[in-house]
Amino acid sequence: MTQRLVLHEDPCSGNCHKIVLTAALLGLPLERVQYDITRGETRTPEFLATVNANGRIPVLQVDDRFLPESNAACWYLADGTALVPADRFARADMLRWMFFEQYNHEPNVATLRYWLHILGEDNLSEAQRGQLAAKRAAGDAALALMDEHLATRDWFVGDGATLADIVLYPYTSASGQGGFALGDYPAIGRWLARLGKLPGFVAMS
Repeated sequence: MTQRLVLHEDPCSGNCHKIVLTAALLGLPLERVQYDITRGETRTPEFLATVNANGRIPVLQVDDRFLPESNAACWYLADGTALVPADRFARADMLRWMFFEQYNHEPNVATLRYWLHILGEDNLSEAQRGQLAAKRAAGDAALALMDEHLATRDWFVGDGATLADIVLYPYTSASGQGGFALGDYPAIGRWLARLGKLPGFVAMS
């Protein structure tokens, strides 16, 4: 029986694009319902009651059930496909990079992109301004670690693209919008180009 897949998203979000990209690479039809997070559209009583009580997107709707958290949604779509390694250790290694993305990469690379490209530096609070240097250093450290890893291999895990590559792709590809110099990371640049040639690939809005 075919499932109805609906993505509740903001198209500017890299976390949302992870799910779009996963579905596209797998050839899965995905309906898309868009919200503007800068206007509080995910904080309405209706959204909180029916989509996600945590007031965040993305949320993957599977028929009448709702699955928040981008990496969980990607896992749901890709489980049992070539995007999830069959080997037990490789599968755990893939999860390692997915956890790295959420703990080291996204809080710094994605946050600076949101603050500087979406909100604009003139609109930042004093507290946010005070964090700029630390987040840039942490973001560069994450990118440097990725570049070192990719210097000797084509993909993060194994011989082909996995969810590790997919979840790290969106905010890395857009990191220049947060002031990061991708030219400093040549292995990342080659990896981005490689992923962009996969059949079914779609770029972020």
